[in-house]
Amino acid sequence: MASDGPVEHGFPHLETVRAAVTALYRRLSYDTVQTFATSVAPADVAFCDTDDLYPGVQRVARELVRHYRLPDARMIVGFRDMRYAANVELAAGPEYFVELNDRFRTHRRDIGAALAHEVMHVYLHRLDLSFPGTRDNEILTDTAATYLGAGWLLLDAYREDAASSQKLGYLTPEEFGYVLAKRSLVFGEDPSVWFTSPQAYTAYVKGMERARLDERQPPLTAAGWAGRRRYARDRRDAPGSQPGLPYTFSPDDGGRLRVSFPCPTCHQRIRVPVRGRVRARCGLCRTVLECDT
Repeated sequence: MASDGPVEHGFPHLETVRAAVTALYRRLSYDTVQTFATSVAPADVAFCDTDDLYPGVQRVARELVRHYRLPDARMIVGFRDMRYAANVELAAGPEYFVELNDRFRTHRRDIGAALAHEVMHVYLHRLDLSFPGTRDNEILTDTAATYLGAGWLLLDAYREDAASSQKLGYLTPEEFGYVLAKRSLVFGEDPSVWFTSPQAYTAYVKGMERARLDERQPPLTAAGWAGRRRYARDRRDAPGSQPGLPYTFSPDDGGRLRVSFPCPTCHQRIRVPVRGRVRARCGLCRTVLECDT
């Protein structure tokens, strides 16, 4: 939790975020991801200063348990003075003990954001889905919470001005915006109407710009002129393509050239023949892609 300190910006964790989206589709399946097409509604997790603290916290926790489809999980929420925004004890269940930072006693509007992250820890724990290392695992948790419909709360908790700042989660504001944009492009849902923070809206716009760029990478037909020209040059020089490009060329068993590139939706790599116009379907997220290979 960044509180009155510097807030990191940009996309420094983008590769881990993309790997997290791929891992979600692989572990949950396309059909299960589709059941999260509707996000948590603002009214269901609203918390105002006049609400009783503990009943209100339990109400919000129950709503997030319901959203993540954990009907047999019970969150017991308390408060204590600590460095981090929140913490959850990942035991066998069905009861899980969540601790929130004491500052949430008086900053109640952001309790839903903190719980969205912690309850997602429980969800991933039950799925037995994790990344090695604390940093990458926390990025997985932020990404999963956002992609599955509760992480807009985490972005909305980001506020920054000349005198103070606040940000929850491990992703930068723009990375939260990127995952929200990915979700929006899949489900046709516009989360920006729920933002109370103007800085959150700005981060979402920047995230959408980056997400749209994924859809304009060659060999996709939506790639721009410069990308198509670069792709044609790299295809001519294959298999000696430059490292760092999103696509790679390699021969198949019969010696025919194929190109591999990430799906713009789930980032699973797709391999198709190099033979001009090709329509490909991602086997993981079922996105149909128009390519010019």
